[in-house]
Amino acid sequence: MTALRAFCFTAHNAQRRKPIKGQTLNKAELTEAIARSADISKAAAEKALDGALATITSKLSQGDSVTLVGFGTFRVASRAGRTGRNPRTGAELTIPAARVPKFVAGKALKDAVN
Repeated sequence: MTALRAFCFTAHNAQRRKPIKGQTLNKAELTEAIARSADISKAAAEKALDGALATITSKLSQGDSVTLVGFGTFRVASRAGRTGRNPRTGAELTIPAARVPKFVAGKALKDAVN
């Protein structure tokens, strides 16, 4: 692979992984933003965020869905088992069926993004 081609390949892959606009927000920054907007302490905001995430996780593990009107719906989907290939060796392997979390954005969130 030539140096120019390797550079273009690397630049192309790096470009695909970048967010469209802005920065990513980690949990600490989200907690701080919640504390500021709700005018509460960071500790209280962290407890609220942890409680919300634990509740969503618990409901999804039970097979329920969680709908936040205007924001979106978290739900559980079933993925069928299938046959795949090990990319290194080319050997066939069986990928078992799994339940996976899904998120569908609500209309207000879609409108805010566009």
